Amino acid sequence: MARIIIADDEQDFLWALRRDLSMTGHEVIAASDGVEALALARRRPPDLLVLDIAMPHLDGLQAVRRLRSDSVLAAIPVLFLTARSAIDDRVRALEAGGDDYLVKPFDLRELGARIHALLRRVREERAPHRTGIAVGPLVLDPTSRDALVNERVVHLSPIEFDLLHLFMSHPGELFSGADLLQLVWGYRPDTSDVGIVRWHIKKLRDKLEGGGHDGPSSIRTVRGHGYGVVGTASETQGRPIAQAIRLF
Repeated sequence: MARIIIADDEQDFLWALRRDLSMTGHEVIAASDGVEALALARRRPPDLLVLDIAMPHLDGLQAVRRLRSDSVLAAIPVLFLTARSAIDDRVRALEAGGDDYLVKPFDLRELGARIHALLRRVREERAPHRTGIAVGPLVLDPTSRDALVNERVVHLSPIEFDLLHLFMSHPGELFSGADLLQLVWGYRPDTSDVGIVRWHIKKLRDKLEGGGHDGPSSIRTVRGHGYGVVGTASETQGRPIAQAIRLF
């Protein structure tokens, strides 16, 4: 069972979501806008936030930006619900700090699958790992979730860290967008748009390259085949990496 806060200003819709998720065993807390959702999260941090984008007082995008700037709440996964299907709207949701989005109207079974996948990732992130990984200029310590690129600190989101960990665990292998949706996001086949993968890959590559494309091109893209990293992996024996990455 997970504690989930759902914020939406459509009360009938909110009631239906709360009832459906409660029937699956989750503790569901309802909020009518972003202000209330953040207040509830600060009072008792949830395992997941499900936010509508268009809400009064404080919309979903503004709420998530505040969430990501709060050190206590920053790592909470966020699923956006939106009636806006344009690509620009989806990009804004991801840029604000969302982990995924679902366009209204949607099937409640798909909502359940997305929530299950996000919660599964949270559980895996908290599970202990024994060894770190190094590939070329990249070093990850999965125990502390630290990372360095040529001794440069890089700030990654949880999704970006999970993508890089998968690539570095299988150097030389390529993963398609559909593969990554299943392996990293935990989705069933055909349950999401691979555009969300391309977006997170772009953000990850920009960060590893220093933002100005003057660093190492660590992420390999082969059109029509997928993504990966080039090199040979070695273990770091779980040693901590000084001055490493903070997840936000």
